[in-house]
Amino acid sequence: MTQTRTRPALGALVFFAGSFCVGAYFIFAAVQGDYGVFRRAEIVVETRDLEAELKELRAEVARMENLTRRLSDTYLDLDLLDERTRDMLGMIRADEIVVR
Repeated sequence: MTQTRTRPALGALVFFAGSFCVGAYFIFAAVQGDYGVFRRAEIVVETRDLEAELKELRAEVARMENLTRRLSDTYLDLDLLDERTRDMLGMIRADEIVVR
């Protein structure tokens, strides 16, 4: 009896190699892609940073609204008006001492 060696079919080898490449591509896309795991982590961190910045900006807007209301025609804070005028014009009263 003679033994014949059978080689694996070339088609099956190409099929498995192609399947491996497609699978590797999808795994790479799921981890590194535009909508992958790493991008999601970046978005979460960026969201936290932007929410903190939004909180700071809202506090700044509230402060500015308060100052604007205090200098409006309906409610005039004379102390604030005096402070802003002195700051803008760089003037002092005769009875004041400037410390630098």
